[in-house]
Amino acid sequence: MDLKPRYEAYITCLNARDLEGLDEFVSDAVIHNGSTIGISGYREMLAGNYRDIPDLHFVVERLVSDASIVGSRLRFDCHPQAEFLGLRVDGRRVVFHENVFYRFAEGKIQEVWSVIDKAAIERQLFGL
Repeated sequence: MDLKPRYEAYITCLNARDLEGLDEFVSDAVIHNGSTIGISGYREMLAGNYRDIPDLHFVVERLVSDASIVGSRLRFDCHPQAEFLGLRVDGRRVVFHENVFYRFAEGKIQEVWSVIDKAAIERQLFGL
């Protein structure tokens, strides 16, 4: 199965903020960074992201895949409200990337490994 179109449809679902539509793409027992959070936890995580970052939009900059793994570099240009990743952003514009790998089985995301470039945000906020 070519996972690239499947992944692009998943990103479209995220950008539409269609939390109910995630059932089509995400396993009921999805694991995120080593913790089994299930589809309900995945929805809660995204709902929190949408609440905390009203202009959140996922842009795929790099995408590689094989039969079961997708690797993606996502770009974000947004204005998180209040705190984000433990940093006081308070609505200021930040641009950062997320490097993420997904393991698929039967067309659904089973496991996610995600790393957000927090240092890039710190440099923008504090000139570090």
